[in-house]
Formats: sequence, structure tokens, C-alpha cells
Amino acid sequence: MSICFCSNSFTLRLTQLQCFKRYYPSQIPITQIQFNLNPFNPSSVLPLKSSEPAKISTSRGRCSITASTTSTVEAETSPSTFRDKNPRDINVLVVGSTGYIGKFVVKELVNRGFNVIAVARERNGNRGKNSKEETLEQLKGANVQFSDVTHLGSLESCLESLGSSIDVVVSCLASRSGGVKDSWKIDYEATNNSLVAGRRRGASHFVLLSAICVQKPLLEFQRAKLKFEAELMGEAEEDENFTYSIVRPTAFFKSLGGQVELVKEGKPYVMFGDGKLCACKPISEKDLAKFIADCVLSKDKINQVLPIGGPGKALTPLEQGEMLFRLVGKEPKFLKVPIGIMDFAIGVLDFLVKIFPSMEDAAEFGKIGRYYAAESMLVLDPETEEYNAEKTPSYGKDTLEDFFEKVIREGMAGQELGEQTIF
Repeated sequence: MSICFCSNSFTLRLTQLQCFKRYYPSQIPITQIQFNLNPFNPSSVLPLKSSEPAKISTSRGRCSITASTTSTVEAETSPSTFRDKNPRDINVLVVGSTGYIGKFVVKELVNRGFNVIAVARERNGNRGKNSKEETLEQLKGANVQFSDVTHLGSLESCLESLGSSIDVVVSCLASRSGGVKDSWKIDYEATNNSLVAGRRRGASHFVLLSAICVQKPLLEFQRAKLKFEAELMGEAEEDENFTYSIVRPTAFFKSLGGQVELVKEGKPYVMFGDGKLCACKPISEKDLAKFIADCVLSKDKINQVLPIGGPGKALTPLEQGEMLFRLVGKEPKFLKVPIGIMDFAIGVLDFLVKIFPSMEDAAEFGKIGRYYAAESMLVLDPETEEYNAEKTPSYGKDTLEDFFEKVIREGMAGQELGEQTIF
């Protein structure tokens, strides 16, 4: 910060104006704040505090006084952090609140006493099956606001109607299908809308639910997520008062439960190759929600990328299948599908896309299936370029075995894969 004196005025230059201009591009550019003093009265200048002596220089008849980087100008109120407040006084905006993880995040934040503002569509859930009334019941305890996060204007109007500021934004947004256009519309554009709208309402921390698979980006949704991650980090670099926490979980339980009913019926467990091509440390929705809620206040999670998995050892598809057969009391029976079949199918689809562009998403779905059939959901060691289970942090108490036992008893109600189904 610097203060410049002329014969009849002084100018206060602010270092954080870049942030203002970014979020209010339509406003008249501001580079300085000027106060006229005619005649000049030194006593009217706000006292300047500094841990070091001020430096005085002259240029073209002007006198410039520049304070050290630790200088502050006294004002009526001093800046404070939301982390000093009680949870009941902290406003947390949650977008993607009705998703598989989002609804558990809302519940966890409400249970911890935060003032939760949950944004949802009026028709949401798998293929829009949930009504407005069902959503209000599902997100009980939160201040539910119905809006469309894919439209910045709609989201901003929704937040302005609240008449209150936002302290933290938690994004659990994710593309439902993984299609090319949908990925960029949700994983990048809608998520960025939540950042912009939140920042304009005063948000100083952003918690992002990303995915561990972005370490090796071969798919559109991974590229979209990485683009937003980079911009989120850039925001924190530009503004030292803004922070983020990027959460990259491994596989969710529901993504591994699609074959429980098949095995119960005596059918073989389907896996690619020898069943050892990929491994993961799956985490439950409740445990992941708790970890995300931790990121709201935990100072040790500020400005970090946080890979996270569930408890226990990493499990390959072969080990998951063996566990499932043991739990249902049947002899293991596997159907091993050569990975080359998927490569052939993807090649055909890529060729057809050149003739029929409308098949773009079909080709992308094939690549998504191929990716998850071969790549582990673990930390990718940059030195060895191999997946490392030991370097993948564990969190929580819920195990995949507990999940399988529950699904065997109760079925997959509430765990539907919808458009994400492969088997």
C-alpha cells in the first residue's frame, strides 16, 4: 500500500484492486482512491502504522511515502477470519447439495452447527425424480434455495435475495454422465459460477470435491476439473485472504456395488484382465462428507490438494469379488474380459464420431469405461509414475465389507448408479 501527497490531495493505492476488477468487470476501472484536501491538512490523514520507518522519495515535484509490506491503515473495523466465529455464525454455501455426496455433506455441516445454504434445482436427483417437497425434506436443517448453478445470473439473484454474506463455498458438483459438453458445463462452468457468486458475496474459502483420477487426465471431465482447480489456485495466489481445499477422493462404495445382485443370483463376477489391473481404497459417503466438513475450518487443510481414501488396504477387483462371494456363501466364479475388447470398441466409436459427430458422448463413455477398468484410484507417485497405496491417505471407519453386507441385506436403494452404470 502507498500514500502519495500532492499540493492539494493525497492518493491511497490498494494492492487488492485486481480482485475487485475481476469480479466487477463492467465497472469503471479503478487504480487509486483519491481524497481532495484543499487546503491540505496533515491532521486529516489517517494515522499510518508500520513496523519499519516509512520511506520518502520525490519525483517530478511530488512527495511519495511508501510503507512496508506489514503496514496497515486503521479503519473502523479490522479484517477478521470466519474461522474465529462460532459455527452458527458461519454461512456455508453448498452447491451440488442433492448429489450422492452433497446431501451427506449438507447433513454433516448442519449437524456441526453451521448455517448451511443449500442450492438445488426444483427437480433433481437421478433423472430429476425428486420433487421440491422431497428436496426440502432431504436437506432438512439447511436453508434451501432453488436455483440453476449453470446460470450465473440466476445463482447471484438467489444469493442476493438472502440479504446475507457467504463465508465458505463447498462445491460437490459433478457431471452426471461424463459426456463432453456436460463435463464442461458442470465440472468447470457451473463450479466456476459458484466461485464467482460466492466471492461477490464475501466468501474467503472454497472447498472443492474433485476426484483422484485427475492425476492422469485422459477424459474430458478430468480436464474440466483440472482447469477449475488451476483457476482456484490462481485465485488464492492473487488474494492472500482467500484460501481453498481441494479434496480428491478415491472410489465411492456405490461404484463397486453394481454386481452384488448378480453374484447373489449365482452369476459370475465380471472383471477386466486378471482382475489386478486397478485397485482402490474406497470411502463411504458419510466418511467423505465428514472429511469435507473438516476442510471448512481446519487450518492444516488450507491451500492444499488432499487425496483421500477409506480405511484398510487397497483392494483389486479380484479381491473385491472374492470378498463378495465369501459374504454370499458361494464359490467364486469370475468372467474375465480382455481389455483389448474395449480398445477395439473405442477405436470403432472414434471412427464413427468423424462421420456422426452426435456420437461424441458414446465414444467418451467408452473411454470412461476403459479408464476405470485399467487405472487404479490411488495416489500416482510422480517419481515412479506408479500408483502407490501407501501414499494414499486413509480416513474414516466404514469398510467396503460392511457396505457389501448391507447391500446383500437391503439392496442398492439410495445407491443407484443411474447414468454412471457400466455393468
